[in-house]
Amino acid sequence: MKRISVLIILFASVLRVSAQESVEASIDSIQMFVGQQVHLTLTSHAKENAKVEFPAFKPTQHITPGVEVLGVLEQAQQTEDNGFVARSIVYTLTSFDDTLYYLPPMTVKIDGKPYKSKSLALKVLTIEVDTAHVDQFFGPKDVQDNPFQWSDWSLSFWLSVLLLVCLALTYYLYLRLRDNKPIIKTIRIVKRLLPHQKAMQQIEQIKAEKMVTAEDSKAYYTRLTDTLRKYIEERYGFSAMEMTSSEIIEKLTATQDEKALSELRHLFLTADLVKFAKYSTLINENDMNLVNAIAFIDQTKQENVPVEETIKPQLTEEDQRSQKARIILQTVITLLGITSALLLAYVVFTLYQLLY
Repeated sequence: MKRISVLIILFASVLRVSAQESVEASIDSIQMFVGQQVHLTLTSHAKENAKVEFPAFKPTQHITPGVEVLGVLEQAQQTEDNGFVARSIVYTLTSFDDTLYYLPPMTVKIDGKPYKSKSLALKVLTIEVDTAHVDQFFGPKDVQDNPFQWSDWSLSFWLSVLLLVCLALTYYLYLRLRDNKPIIKTIRIVKRLLPHQKAMQQIEQIKAEKMVTAEDSKAYYTRLTDTLRKYIEERYGFSAMEMTSSEIIEKLTATQDEKALSELRHLFLTADLVKFAKYSTLINENDMNLVNAIAFIDQTKQENVPVEETIKPQLTEEDQRSQKARIILQTVITLLGITSALLLAYVVFTLYQLLY
């Protein structure tokens, strides 16, 4: 039993000793040339909830006379098997004097208790210069031209080729567009005669041709009734040229007074008798019918209406196809022009970067 107790006590002591907090220091190289850099790693082993304070150095601060601290970098924590956590800080050091430096132990506080690392050594070397043969000493080299590499120029070259193709295609399409005469169809605004003005012109022409006194009554009444039919068609908006006399009178009954329609009805009846029944009329009867036609026009005319008419061009199917083709051609030329400009700007920028 005594032996077992002693073994247990010794084992517990070993575990307690191995589980104590500790600090380690290491350097990645014990020697370097003047102006080079080395890294000193300081690692603490402590419990996870322990408060650890590493030595703080500012940039260019000396860790020891002649050795400067350039930077400090904290590493990620690592969990160990005994439940402890390893925390590490890396110090970047440099020196400009060739000598052997003694790096003193670095103190780390764990829960306020100081722990020191081991000391380290750093040897700084200088480059040997042969002062006896100064003619073999070569100073710094001038700026050397980089060797030609196709990979640096290939993109600019192929983009330049694409640019030339775009310019050639743009010029070709421009010639096609220029040689093809444009379709110019303008919208015309013309002054038009009102229905009663047209009718009165026709009646004046009938008077000028003396058709009232002519022997051919059929031609006279045909001309007179056609003039009235066209007037009625334009004035009231129905197809009077294709309707019979009775249909026209019936259509006008809802809008005109009975007296005007009575005279117009008599005129159309006389005209039908002359044209279809070979009825013979007297000169005074022809004059009366002409006066009745003029009176009907004066009673039903509209004067306060626009006298200008907009005539829009009517394009044929071939003209429409040609116009669409020109629009497409103009769009393609514009897109090619924009693409060429962008390619030119990019190629110039790339060449400027390569040359300068």
